[in-house]
Amino acid sequence: MAQMMWGRVPLVRATAFFFFHKESRYQQMMHRFKYRGQYTIGLRMGRLFGASLRTGSFPMPDAIIPVPLHHRKLRERGYNQSMWIARGIGRAMDRPVIGNALVRQEFQSSQTRRLREDRWENISGAFRVCDPENLKGKHLLLVDDVITTGATLEACATELLRIPGTSVSLAALAAAER
Repeated sequence: MAQMMWGRVPLVRATAFFFFHKESRYQQMMHRFKYRGQYTIGLRMGRLFGASLRTGSFPMPDAIIPVPLHHRKLRERGYNQSMWIARGIGRAMDRPVIGNALVRQEFQSSQTRRLREDRWENISGAFRVCDPENLKGKHLLLVDDVITTGATLEACATELLRIPGTSVSLAALAAAER
């Protein structure tokens, strides 16, 4: 995951809990979590992920920020899957989760079947920081469910890094194998 982000946005660290590929047991689990309303999977997996981050060499963040969903997508799905992962990580690492730090201003269709360049065009400028003063000078852990090309995390991190003194690490529950 770190290599995928090299040269795109300056990060403290980047990691994923597991690799995701089609026809794996993780695909079924992630599908239930993301599309079938089984949000507690995210909380449990987030706790396991957070425990592994805490015991490893991963630098402790000051706060955890989930990648936001547009309010329309949130209404359709009923929950933000990244928020549930972030809550699990936050509990395991004993760190606060700031669920309203970023807002997704623009609604875009699913990124799932887009190429890397299309994803960046689709997502660039889609996020806004809500309360930059609250995040000033902090090391933030940005959390998402699955990283495929990194476009969404890059767009979010770019906005967070505009805040003076702020540093960002990335954590995705799964990294799609390419």
